[in-house]
Amino acid sequence: MTGMLKDKTRFVPPPKLPPPTPVVDLGDAEMRMAQDLLFFAYRDFTNVADQVLDELGLGRAHHRALHFIGRNPGITVSSLLAVLRITKQSLARVLNQLVDEGFVGQAPGFEDRRLRLLTLTDKGAALERRLFDAQRDRIAAAYTGAGPAGVQGFRTVMRGIMDRGARDYMDGTGSAEDT
Repeated sequence: MTGMLKDKTRFVPPPKLPPPTPVVDLGDAEMRMAQDLLFFAYRDFTNVADQVLDELGLGRAHHRALHFIGRNPGITVSSLLAVLRITKQSLARVLNQLVDEGFVGQAPGFEDRRLRLLTLTDKGAALERRLFDAQRDRIAAAYTGAGPAGVQGFRTVMRGIMDRGARDYMDGTGSAEDT
């Protein structure tokens, strides 16, 4: 009799339920926090490169130009304009300084000699690498702290903020002019 009672009173846990679907908070407080995070992250991310650039009398526009020329050797001036979304006058000032100081080389286009194809010189590649290394450490530390799921979440959010043209460019399915 006690054996039967034991079986009937034994606790059987319910089947494991999936976790509740999280609801994303889109309220003003959360969106303001997201803006704050982006602003502070950008400030601190760029600060390590700014220190190097300041030593050379260069600024963030020079850094962005070096970055995209380094990532796209032979990029045309019009493509660089499209990626950076700055005026021709601003880019001309930046490029003239980078060319004059020996960081960037330019050559005429192969088929259309009116095009200027931009590449980093050895000096420019060394500077771009120095700037990358300074920022790489900060990104690597953040990635390590966030773990793989956090890194994927970061990429998803950043891609969601970008325009479609920028996402296509990042995916290799669009041109710089589409950004």
